[in-house]
Amino acid sequence: MIKKPHHNRIAILLTGCLIIGAYFPGRNVPFSVQWPLFEALRTTAAIIFAVVGAWLAIVYPERLRWAFSRPSAKAPKGNDTIRNVLSPAINSTFILCIILIIGVLAPLISQIETLYLWKKTLRGISYSLLVGLTVWQLATIILTLPIADKVITESDKDALRKQVNDHHFDGVQRRD
Repeated sequence: MIKKPHHNRIAILLTGCLIIGAYFPGRNVPFSVQWPLFEALRTTAAIIFAVVGAWLAIVYPERLRWAFSRPSAKAPKGNDTIRNVLSPAINSTFILCIILIIGVLAPLISQIETLYLWKKTLRGISYSLLVGLTVWQLATIILTLPIADKVITESDKDALRKQVNDHHFDGVQRRD
């Protein structure tokens, strides 16, 4: 019996190799060159967070009302789908937090003279972190694709239902 490869394990292994491999060339990339890439990643994460938040507000307004109501209120159904919608926003939130922390700590760390001896190592670590966060954000963006597809599919179904309700199948418009 032939086992199918485990895609998650392969993805994790490749990501780990990519992050570790980024360390060595990253030692020669000054942080001043890395920081704009962190900023671009922060912007991307913020956009994904906002888009997913808007989707959530549009598609699940009752769920949001429930989340901010009394604790005794009964939860609406549909937890699995909402988890899929929220997952990219949660990932982007963590990515944003990490980048914000780096933005605050980097100037302080650069002022510590004893760390100057470790400059290349710190650059490599920073670049590896940048690569890791970028891969994470790419995976998060990919997670939004099924959500967008579902929105499009449901929208198409609604348009078809409306068209069927507005017309007979023989092309003669229905009279109400």
